[in-house]
Amino acid sequence: MLLYDQRKEVLATAQQLLKGGLVAATWGNVSARDPETDLIAITPSGMRYEILTAEDIAVVDLEGRLRDGKYQPSSETPMHTLIYRERPDVRAIVHTHSIFATVMATLKREIPPVIAELALGVGGNVPVADFAPPGTEELGRRALAGLGKGNAVLLQNHGVLTVGPNLERAFTIAAIVEDAAKIYVYSSLLGTPTLVPAEILADLFQAFQSYGQQKD
Repeated sequence: MLLYDQRKEVLATAQQLLKGGLVAATWGNVSARDPETDLIAITPSGMRYEILTAEDIAVVDLEGRLRDGKYQPSSETPMHTLIYRERPDVRAIVHTHSIFATVMATLKREIPPVIAELALGVGGNVPVADFAPPGTEELGRRALAGLGKGNAVLLQNHGVLTVGPNLERAFTIAAIVEDAAKIYVYSSLLGTPTLVPAEILADLFQAFQSYGQQKD
């Protein structure tokens, strides 16, 4: 079986998203790219995460062609593969429909660094990519433009996309983005939120790059 380790990680991350309330039912998707082969392990289309096995995770190439697995890959495969082709530093992608971040995406409003964790994980505002239909390469192009060199972007009227050097980091950023959106929405109801000082954003972001137990 191709990419067995990556398939297990993709499955574990998808199930974490479900347990954490960052996705519901079969929505959202997760992928990981193998840097040696450029093959991608990605969640299958329209299947419940809680009943999947590692074997059910699809493997595609950088053009989205199915290379291994019995199920069709996520409908958002064109977005994932485009980002991997254009951002060789990215080895993992998480796409969620988390509620509060999607509220901000629907308002087409960036999430500012209202908590230190967002400054650490993202380094500043989470931008909003212009709307494009789900499942299209155009959505990938707009997500890529919104990301720039960053690691998180809101998808207008759709959800959130985060990227990272591994799935653990991409998942962590997705969770941070949702927490920041929730705190921003609630604090805005009571007044004007105070943001993390702009002059320390870069230092906080840099510090996060070596946070945790580093893997070889």
